[in-house]
Amino acid sequence: MPTMQAAFITGHGGNEVVRIGERPIPPRRTGEVRVRIKAATLNRVDLYMRDSGAGITHSLPQIMGLDGAGIVDEVDAGETLLQPGQAVVLHPGVGCGRCEFCHRGDVPLCTRVSYLGEHRDGTLAQYVSLPASNVFPMPDGLDFAEAAALGVNHLTAWRMLFGKARVQPWETVLIFGIGGGVSLAALQLVKMIGARAIVTSRDDAKLQRALAIGADHAVNGRTDDVARSVLALTGGRGVDVVIENVGSAVWASALKSLVRGGRIVTCGATTGDQPPADLRRVFIRQLQIFGSTLGDFDEYRNLLEVASRGQVKPVIDSRYPLADLHAALDRLEAGAQFGKIAITLPD
Repeated sequence: MPTMQAAFITGHGGNEVVRIGERPIPPRRTGEVRVRIKAATLNRVDLYMRDSGAGITHSLPQIMGLDGAGIVDEVDAGETLLQPGQAVVLHPGVGCGRCEFCHRGDVPLCTRVSYLGEHRDGTLAQYVSLPASNVFPMPDGLDFAEAAALGVNHLTAWRMLFGKARVQPWETVLIFGIGGGVSLAALQLVKMIGARAIVTSRDDAKLQRALAIGADHAVNGRTDDVARSVLALTGGRGVDVVIENVGSAVWASALKSLVRGGRIVTCGATTGDQPPADLRRVFIRQLQIFGSTLGDFDEYRNLLEVASRGQVKPVIDSRYPLADLHAALDRLEAGAQFGKIAITLPD
């Protein structure tokens, strides 16, 4: 059986369970496309799968990686939209195709959704096979790492901002944890439509970099009271929208930063998933709380169109060869990155 180079977990723990070695090249079934991966980027879920993978049905060994970009290697003979040798990007969510949510086109809500790198083998490998519906032409003007980054972080931010909160150009958006992939993507998309962006971080260097790429205001969450600072910046009014994926550590500040009737969208809980609900504030001020995960195929097409026009380009923090994956995971775990950590696959 032909093999390929891949990064996979053999158990749960630290980097000692992450191996780089040979795995079988995945077979391509009818209706699928096999892609030769050129680059992928790391996401927090890669650490979660390594550490425990609790609550996510998977079997070991499991190839890591959610997003990716590469070259079409093999397709059905009758395929008309994708051709061998074509540069493509991947959507990481494979739906069942039969539940009510798949029928209405909302794959992230599929009752049996299967994510690359979580429920099925992922993109930190030389080859991956997945349904043709999950494979899209790569936008011009991006390299493979930049294109790969669109598939999780920018797509997640797109749905949060435009699918859930429906942000308008005249509004103000507070973005927690700038430097992380979703937060940076949200900043880029907020500024793309001309809205006002306030960002937070506990790192002054990250705040300065965020200001340099378009943030209107920056608040250090380590030295300043975020809610008090936000109210001062908005004349006591508060922001229209909060984008956050931090969880418990910032939830109280996030709610206090919102204008009456404001919206908060959350897509993660890296510091804990059981914050104080503060229900009295929620109902008296009529706050709206949205949960959000990834985005559907139509949202991805819209994002790719924007990228093809040069209106958004992911920030790449650093690039590592597959052989140096352990160092890349360490950088992600330390929270030292500003933008996406990219992994290049061997030719």
